[in-house]
Order: sequence, then C-alpha cells, then structure tokens
Amino acid sequence: MRVLIDTNVLISAALSTNGVPYQAYVKAVSYPNHGLICEQNVDEMKRIFYKKFPKRLATLDKFLSMALLTLELVPIPTDENISESQVRDADDRPILRAAIEAKADVLLTGDKDFLESGLKNPKIMTPAEFLGMD
Repeated sequence: MRVLIDTNVLISAALSTNGVPYQAYVKAVSYPNHGLICEQNVDEMKRIFYKKFPKRLATLDKFLSMALLTLELVPIPTDENISESQVRDADDRPILRAAIEAKADVLLTGDKDFLESGLKNPKIMTPAEFLGMD
C-alpha cells in the first residue's frame, strides 16, 4: 500500500517515538507498505520546528536524515486536480495533488481539512485508523 504521510503525523513522529503517530509512521514505511512524502511536507516540518520547537532542531535533522532513507520523495504537480476543491485549506491542496499523482492509496493525517473533505481516493485516514487496518 502506498501511503503519503502528512506533515502533522511526521512532526508528531519526530517529536516522540512513543505515540500512535510514530507507530503509524513505522507501519507506513515498513513492508509491504511504501511511505511517501512531498517537498511541501519537508518545508512545512522545517518551518514549524523553527517556529515552535527551535530547541529540537537536532531532533528534526536526525529524523529527516533517517526518514529520507526510507520514504519516497514525490513531486507536486503544477496542474490542479478537480478533487482539490473538497479540501478547505488551500495550503493543503498541493499535498493532496502529490498524493494523487503518486497514486497513494492512503493519505495519513490528523488534519481536519483532509479528514472532513469526504475524499475517497486516496483514502484519508488518521494514524489510529491506519494502525487498525489489516
């Protein structure tokens, strides 16, 4: 299963190896699954860490150096996708566009704008829902 991991899950996983987001991250990057991220995820992580967790920048660097060994970095197409209009936050739309272009089966997120969008492809799931899947 191809799983694009949203920024909020990545940040939670980077900050704590004890929580559900980290467990979902590990499942997403472990066989038979295939973890995906896009450049916007990386940029958002860096921006949020600099702003909210400036004392944890080494944690971010360590996490990203390991994550980028196992995650596929997928491009964000410039052409909009018709289903993007279902996502309220326009800043989230490039992440959806990348997930669709990369043929992700799941977009793993805790973001309400995605979770309440009604999108069916890719399937929008929380870390807990993803962990509960067989």
